[in-house]
Amino acid sequence: MPPTYAKELRNMMPDQLPAIHMPGQKVPELLRGQKALVTGANSGIGKAVAIALGHAGADVVVNYVRGDEQANEVVEATTQFGAKAYAHRADVSSESDVRIMFEKMISTFGTIDILVNNAGLQQDAKFEEMTLQQWQTVININLTGQFLCAREAVREFKRRGVVPGVSCAAGKIICMSSVHEVIPWAGHANYAASKGGVMLLMKSIAQEVAPYRIRVNSIGPGAIRTPINRTAWETPDAYRDLCRLIPYKRIGEPGDIARAAVWLASDQADYITGTTLFIDGGMTLYPGFEAGG
Repeated sequence: MPPTYAKELRNMMPDQLPAIHMPGQKVPELLRGQKALVTGANSGIGKAVAIALGHAGADVVVNYVRGDEQANEVVEATTQFGAKAYAHRADVSSESDVRIMFEKMISTFGTIDILVNNAGLQQDAKFEEMTLQQWQTVININLTGQFLCAREAVREFKRRGVVPGVSCAAGKIICMSSVHEVIPWAGHANYAASKGGVMLLMKSIAQEVAPYRIRVNSIGPGAIRTPINRTAWETPDAYRDLCRLIPYKRIGEPGDIARAAVWLASDQADYITGTTLFIDGGMTLYPGFEAGG
């Protein structure tokens, strides 16, 4: 987190609460020799995850659909500690784009060990005003895109099997979900439906592929400070209003998600599959009931 933003946070919170201090430890090198693909990786959470995987030793494919310059900046940051990386433009909702992306990755890096299914978007509207295009676009990217990428990854994991010395698992899939896989969200029916679908897609895949030593989990972010939700945190009043929904009383950073993704992809989390790890400062604790309802 930039020092200036950390100072802003201190000014945004009520005086009676403890000061906010962000984690500062270096990302441990837990993924040396592994090959990772992160979808939607040229900004926000995907960017932070791609860079963290690279700093943890993995070679990384930075998937994106638009923004060549931003994607190349992520590649540069990912390779600062010796990892290899390249950017690949592909629409994850396109079966042919996804197949070509995986074919190139396997020809370039030899295989894939880690898939982070991160690509996603919002097109918000009141339910009765939501168009079929808004509904379908969000479902296509957020849910069908995860299906297409996970299917290609599982095929390669099963073909290659476990490689001792690289990982205890034949492969790891991390589906980027949301607290809204369990919390309804008025005005965002398409988004909430897509994330609820991701939850059961993840669990169903995990159940099926676990015997092949393939681990499939989700990360469920809460409110994370990214450009897409800038209006939720850019002023002190907006920040304090959002923090009413967060018992931990700070908005999450992309780095909070990235550090967890590195751990979840590593052998330190080898006995975990079929689970959503909520990284939300307690949003799923339903803070409206913190005073007893």
